Amino acid sequence: MEIATKPLEATTTTSNMATATPITVAYGDGIGPEIMTATLKILKAAGARIKIEEIAIGEKVYLGGNSSGIGNEAWDSLRRTRVFLKAPITTPQGGGYKSLNVTTRKVLGLYANVRPCVSYHPYVHTKHPIMDVVIVRENEEDLYAGIEHQQTDEVIQCLKLISKPGTEKIIRYAFEYARAYGRKKVTCFTKDNIMKMTDGLFHKTFDRIGEEYPELEKEHWIVDIGAAKLAETPEVFDVIVMPNLYGDILSDVAAQITGSVGLAGSANIGDGFAMFEAIHGSAPRIAGMDKANPSGLILAAVQMLVHIKQSDIAAKIHNAWLRTIEDGVHTSDVYNDSVSKTKVGTQAFAEAVIERLGQAPLQFPKADYSNGDKHFDIKISETVPAVRELVGVDIFLQHKDRNPDALAALLKDIESSGLQLKMITNRGTKVWPNGFPETFCTDHWRCRFTREPQQGVSYQAVVDLMQKIHHRKLEIIKTENLYLMDGAPAYTAAQGQ
Repeated sequence: MEIATKPLEATTTTSNMATATPITVAYGDGIGPEIMTATLKILKAAGARIKIEEIAIGEKVYLGGNSSGIGNEAWDSLRRTRVFLKAPITTPQGGGYKSLNVTTRKVLGLYANVRPCVSYHPYVHTKHPIMDVVIVRENEEDLYAGIEHQQTDEVIQCLKLISKPGTEKIIRYAFEYARAYGRKKVTCFTKDNIMKMTDGLFHKTFDRIGEEYPELEKEHWIVDIGAAKLAETPEVFDVIVMPNLYGDILSDVAAQITGSVGLAGSANIGDGFAMFEAIHGSAPRIAGMDKANPSGLILAAVQMLVHIKQSDIAAKIHNAWLRTIEDGVHTSDVYNDSVSKTKVGTQAFAEAVIERLGQAPLQFPKADYSNGDKHFDIKISETVPAVRELVGVDIFLQHKDRNPDALAALLKDIESSGLQLKMITNRGTKVWPNGFPETFCTDHWRCRFTREPQQGVSYQAVVDLMQKIHHRKLEIIKTENLYLMDGAPAYTAAQGQ
């Protein structure tokens, strides 16, 4: 069946264009054009006061020679409108292509990813009939910085970056969101029992900022058991704030256990810019088959309408969507013989929503956006520079011999201004001195040089040390300076140390 996408009327949604809000729209890849067409039909029928600027992004732009997947004219549109309704895109596989989703979020400063995950029991089958969780995901940092290097023949590195300002912004946003929307509890997920500095910063910031919101319940979970609890008893959670990677994974899990990942939309919020999208991908395997559920993008468009102060239209569409779900008009991903009445495709689902505009759900709570969107003035505290003292250096080497004692023999007589070899690790585990012969080693070694007693050293001492190591014909692949900051070590011990 040939699906008509991008109808002419989709670019004009109301005759009163003088009051229309400009928005940027991208039809995307895979199922993107189908679900965007369906969504824009509903917006037009509901009387949304918007003026659309279409841009091309994604796979065709990538394959046309632009490795970022977006051209200058698209950025110009986004700067004009500052509001982006985006369908899913496909990032070509293989090296040289960066995720446009991540690029857009980072370039436009869209630091908060807000993903509501709601159960629609009994009309959408789920094991969790009572579920209304909002996941607030940090959107710019963590492993999504995308800084990776192949350091040796056997080891590749990915840098996890967590900043004080970025952490404070997202955690304040989560608490402000909970307060503004009448939520009762904010939960933080991290893995700070392992990543004691990066995730440790996130957890400590959560505890510190949480003290400013005494009316809200606060709790912290290690992410693995927290994820298990979310999957088993999501009803005990309300608002969950997480670093980027955990938030990406667990918001998909949360959406899926409501009945389908296709039901969830998301808002990406920054200072002056906002992007709205479904949380799922481009699903190229069903592209052009009129099977995709457009609900995620429809509900993202509802969030967009609230954001641009068209709460009346947002409520009209959301209530019509709820009534459609109640009436058992379902796409194949949520169709269930025991509760569904009519199985429809993408465009027929949109038509069903349009038929119910002006109607309200009979069982679900009625959507009400009369209080409008909540724009939070997120202020971050000024960073007070720490007193830094250089006390050593970690020098990373590529060395083929898997025997740490042999490497230590090449290094332990090297000294520079009191800097001496104190430890060798492999993949983070101490293997010298007093390592275990059972520990498997790769060709990637961290060699820690410090002074005893611990006291400051000069940068020149580090440079001289590296020069001496180089003269031993050893290959230096990376260095990390070791500091005391305000007298406390700004680096971690090794596993087994």
